[in-house]
Amino acid sequence: MQRGSDRLSVHRDEEMKHELQGLLRSGHPTRTEEWHDPEPSAEDDPQVAGGPVTPGTSASLAAVRLELARILGRGAFPASPRELMGELRRGYAPDALVESLERLPRSTRYTNVQQLAEDLTGGHHAHRISDRP
Repeated sequence: MQRGSDRLSVHRDEEMKHELQGLLRSGHPTRTEEWHDPEPSAEDDPQVAGGPVTPGTSASLAAVRLELARILGRGAFPASPRELMGELRRGYAPDALVESLERLPRSTRYTNVQQLAEDLTGGHHAHRISDRP
């Protein structure tokens, strides 16, 4: 049995096209009921419109730390930059974020996300665990 559009769905399709025309032309919601509109972003929401958060751009320490923590989690530490790069790749992190770890000294071991984010953004440097004596 073949299913096709019945008379009711054709009318609903036309109705939906008409509803969307205002939105597409104006670039903002045109409904009168506020509950239909998406919630505006808050001041403390992370910046996602500019692309992925990566060190070396205008990303703040907090934004880099949040992105690293989201992908790495606690179980990734302590670890060297090389080990963390593998974890970031497995977590499908943006290439620019993974590549930023290549600039870090290989002998350094990070015990948490805060230390890693500080070194990536040039923030305050806390004591790191080194493999060297």
